[in-house]
Amino acid sequence: MVKEIQLNDTKIKITQYEEEKEENGIRISVTFNVTSDDYHDITTLLYKGTFDVIVPEKHLEFRGTIQEYSTSITNLYEKGQIGEFKLTLKEGTK
Repeated sequence: MVKEIQLNDTKIKITQYEEEKEENGIRISVTFNVTSDDYHDITTLLYKGTFDVIVPEKHLEFRGTIQEYSTSITNLYEKGQIGEFKLTLKEGTK
């Protein structure tokens, strides 16, 4: 099971990973937890929208753009909160 991905220079520990090969590239979907301490850094990163994506355990690297993004909680500024983020990235999209 894949336990980590990297978006640009940020490593993210994940709890779920799915990968699909499509006509125009690869699509990956991941789930990961974000604590209130990491919330600002992660959301600032995700606002960029397009990333150098690395999946070390799969020896996979591509330039990917967010296709879907959701979170289980909208206010992680409250100390001690943990939110579950779901993210789908597709290779080569602008």
